[in-house]
Amino acid sequence: MQSSLKIKLSIFMFLQYFIWSSWYMTLGSYLGTLGFTGTEIGASYGAFAWGAILSPFIVGLIADRFFASEKIIAVLGIAGGLLMFYVPQLKTFGSVYPTLILYCTLYAPTLALGNSISMTHLADAKKDFPFVKIFSAVGWIAGGVVLSQLKAEQSSLQYYLAGGTSLVFGLFALTLPHTPPKKKGQNVPLSEVLGLDALALLKKPTFAIFILCMFLICIPLYFYFVNLGTYLTQLKWEDMAQKMTLAQVSDILFLMLLPLMLKKLGYKKTIFLGIFSWAVRYFMLSASADSSGTVLIFGAILLHGVCYDFLFIAGQLYVDSEANERTRGAAQGLIAIILWGFGSLVGTYLAGYFMDQHKLATPNGAITHDWSAIWATPAWIAVTVLVVFLLFFREPKKAPEGA
Repeated sequence: MQSSLKIKLSIFMFLQYFIWSSWYMTLGSYLGTLGFTGTEIGASYGAFAWGAILSPFIVGLIADRFFASEKIIAVLGIAGGLLMFYVPQLKTFGSVYPTLILYCTLYAPTLALGNSISMTHLADAKKDFPFVKIFSAVGWIAGGVVLSQLKAEQSSLQYYLAGGTSLVFGLFALTLPHTPPKKKGQNVPLSEVLGLDALALLKKPTFAIFILCMFLICIPLYFYFVNLGTYLTQLKWEDMAQKMTLAQVSDILFLMLLPLMLKKLGYKKTIFLGIFSWAVRYFMLSASADSSGTVLIFGAILLHGVCYDFLFIAGQLYVDSEANERTRGAAQGLIAIILWGFGSLVGTYLAGYFMDQHKLATPNGAITHDWSAIWATPAWIAVTVLVVFLLFFREPKKAPEGA
């Protein structure tokens, strides 16, 4: 039974992240063909932030109280797929932006619900969940590869690919084990839904510094997602979606190294390396704009595993270690809203804004950008966050698990 469950959950994670990969990284490239400004592209990426902010309401106020998780995912997947089929008909920011917000509000809750189903039914979640979760990275890689093979990075075909996969994903969710609502008949307070019970942790100065640094690092983080597709398009990279998935290959490798790094270095040094890598990544991209740059760009893409795992995965483990049994779920919910919600809103807007501020016109009238200046901006923001973290964050007395 457990091996069959692991296979189903692995397929589920694969499909879930295949959907996301097949449109998200190339959103800027596609919207550029419609004449969207940098600010409009940044705001469109920020649609996912609204999905992250609204997701707890769907999960906490609806899914956890009234409906089985697998059925909610099925409805969300099918509705999201149909909405994706509609996106190619839209040509203006005023129509694309609210549609993307609605889609992301449907998609984002499936992330938490899928994790919840896995944690509920796996016999040894601590051991088995990382294996299952690896298939999310495999799905992301597959989405980028298929997108490139279809030559769809700047085409509306990517939305039909995402939509069709989403329909399959929704139907497949019905094969997952029945997971009834956890709090059926209970009155769930809004403070619990939003993770506000974890605010007491902010009384610890070190935890407050950690949350501040995580919010601030999200500002430079989204320059990568918002701007890289447009940058590579202007460089005329072929099969760029496929090449960008090298980031997820790196993610898998460094995720396996993370337990060892935490054991040897602890939280502060590991998270320091994560923030430091973001600064290095952007300095490499900035330097690539003034040279042939291909090696530097690939280097920046391959740094993704250190950037993401040593910062955000290690950060989630730190939050888990600081919270007690009662506030653990609330603490994870709080950091998710701060990072993927409000941090994303600020980061995506500024990434688009700075793209517009550094717009250039070529002699033949084509639009390009001062990419060296654009990439240098998040690099120096990351350096500033690094200094704040180094000076004020203190290593917790409790050693990372496994140390």
